[in-house]
Amino acid sequence: MEYVVLNNEVKCPVVGIGTFMLSPAEAENSVKEALKMGYSLIDTANAYVNERACGRGMKESGAKREDIFLSTKLWPSEYENENAVDETLERLGVEYVDLLYIHQPAGNWLAGYRQLEKAYKDGKAKSIGISNFEGEYIEELQTEWEIVPQFIQVEAHPYFTQKELRKTLDKYDIKLMSWYPLGHGDKSLINEPVFDELGRKYGKTPAQIILRWHTQMGFVVIPGSKNVNHIRDNLDILDFKLTDEEMAKIAKLDRGERYYHRTDEQLAGFAEWKPKFEC
Repeated sequence: MEYVVLNNEVKCPVVGIGTFMLSPAEAENSVKEALKMGYSLIDTANAYVNERACGRGMKESGAKREDIFLSTKLWPSEYENENAVDETLERLGVEYVDLLYIHQPAGNWLAGYRQLEKAYKDGKAKSIGISNFEGEYIEELQTEWEIVPQFIQVEAHPYFTQKELRKTLDKYDIKLMSWYPLGHGDKSLINEPVFDELGRKYGKTPAQIILRWHTQMGFVVIPGSKNVNHIRDNLDILDFKLTDEEMAKIAKLDRGERYYHRTDEQLAGFAEWKPKFEC
């Protein structure tokens, strides 16, 4: 496994298993199988409503807790719940998480960030992060944080490389974790000729070439799947390295275009919605 070193010296694997859009049963099995294959990074969230399932998958895998990098996120309706962190740990069945995010810049997000800082000081979170905080939101947060976050989780892929955001990330040594890493089901990205060409050269699929591009960009990538074969393939990207010339060729695909466009109305809705946690 390869790792990135965070600004607090914690090490994080560059490839993990994401659980967005997975049912509890699917998340439990995917986490269990991924850990058995050699994954050590698991990413979930309050909003995915599968934290308990991820905890069960971790236990069923037989992996030691200290060998797992566990990431989750507080949802906006939990930001003012003073018990949100403890309740999250209880659902996961752990005493700490390795990375705790606030999920959206909605509601009283500063209260949410203060919860992260407290969890970090209390040892309940080994590192902290912000998810979907771009533009004005990360600019405002910089004036408010006591502890600089270690991670940001945002949309990133060869069509949208987060050039502007990375200027701020580089300033504070904040690492980027990618979502929609393969284009969110849009085949135009994965069907770009360069990925087929490189796939034939290295004996990999276009998806594996894209995932390797992420890690060589310095991004951590967390593709999700309920298909065990896909989970295995997504990890099988560390036995080759793209050349500088090949990375430059992929860089020409950057359109500065994202797939997901969030509205202010959606942010307001996020603050009101409450996850119906598993029993």
